[in-house]
Amino acid sequence: MTMKNKLIVFLGIIYLSAGSLTAKEPLKDYSFIRGVCHSLSPNQETLERDLEFMNRLQLNSTRVWLSQRGYESNPEEYINRVVNYVRTCNKYGVTVMPILFNGSFPALLEKNAKEGCEKYVTAMVNALKNEEGLLMWDIMNEPNCNDYYRKASPEEQEKRNDEIAGFVRHFIKYVKKIDPVNAVTVGHWLPKFCGNTADLVDVISFHDYLETRSRVEESYAIAEEFSKKYNKPLINSELCCIGRSNPYDMAIQIADEHNIGWYVFNLIISGYWSDIHGLVYPDGTIRDPASIAAIYGFYRKRDLNTTVKALPNREEHAEKAIALLEKVLGGDFDEFPDVFGIEPFRASENSVRASGNLFRPSGNSVDDILEAAEYCANLLEGAEMVPMWEPPSAKIETWRKMSDEDKEKERGEIRRFAYDLALQLKEWCELF
Repeated sequence: MTMKNKLIVFLGIIYLSAGSLTAKEPLKDYSFIRGVCHSLSPNQETLERDLEFMNRLQLNSTRVWLSQRGYESNPEEYINRVVNYVRTCNKYGVTVMPILFNGSFPALLEKNAKEGCEKYVTAMVNALKNEEGLLMWDIMNEPNCNDYYRKASPEEQEKRNDEIAGFVRHFIKYVKKIDPVNAVTVGHWLPKFCGNTADLVDVISFHDYLETRSRVEESYAIAEEFSKKYNKPLINSELCCIGRSNPYDMAIQIADEHNIGWYVFNLIISGYWSDIHGLVYPDGTIRDPASIAAIYGFYRKRDLNTTVKALPNREEHAEKAIALLEKVLGGDFDEFPDVFGIEPFRASENSVRASGNLFRPSGNSVDDILEAAEYCANLLEGAEMVPMWEPPSAKIETWRKMSDEDKEKERGEIRRFAYDLALQLKEWCELF
């Protein structure tokens, strides 16, 4: 993103956060959106926790799923809940894009379904259309991403696509009739489906979870053609999935390079999608620093010609860490070659003396072993020399929280774990 575009985004965020934008007319540019897909929180405390996370991350919008079934089960309570969500978000400077329908076909095409749908839409639109925090309406999430369309034969797919598009187009017009002011979009599963609604919507919206940079770029090219053809702004309203080879730092970087606003899926690492989606754990910790850095416009370096590789032994700390482990494990080292099938390592006398001066371990306690293991773990993690899906330091913290009795039961496993860390550090630093 150019400096000029970054300034536009920054000013857009300020404009929204100040509460001066009430979304009373569609905008020509939504590149300022830095949002997350979200759900109606179970309680106020959870909602405000999530919004605090969003503020810390400088995110400014949510795309939230509404539910016709939830509305019909208790209309008054549900409307109050949704209005409270929008108003609370607005208090935190976060706008809202409500999603009226999910692509649950063929149920929505049943003979008597439309009347109930219209009653639900009327209630929701009237409840929210004058709210300051409303950014735009998303009529439907991924209309074609369902078995009704995907598992049909090629000939039947064309017919079903027309049925689905007919339903969506009806409700675009229906919402615009009730609320002729606020912008309307449809979050399409793939950019090729944007053609079903591009002439009616105010904002063209597509999703991208493709696997490589070249495929993602092809997806943007298709979406941008629709944007150019219909002279309408473009957003990517779902992106990022580590289980689909669409990592956050890649997907966000490409969106920023195209100067397109985005909504990542999703904010909280919890629940059904937690193993492949999410930025922040409920306790405020994170899984991948690269995903958080990408939100701020910093991306992992991938140019090997100019990469500066970390050297954890530059000041001999790798040697000192290895020496400390040898010292706290003592004669136990002689047991390990049979376990690992390799010769035990030996650090220099100077390194042993140096590590002893640093830590002065007393005896061969489990806590001493964990302390020395952390010395190695921090060097390995800081230099990105170990997989971080289960950081060594996390295992160390798990053991530290055990009672002394339980730690003693784990002594053998802890010794082997510590020894393995030292071997990895020795190998990476070529200390042979």
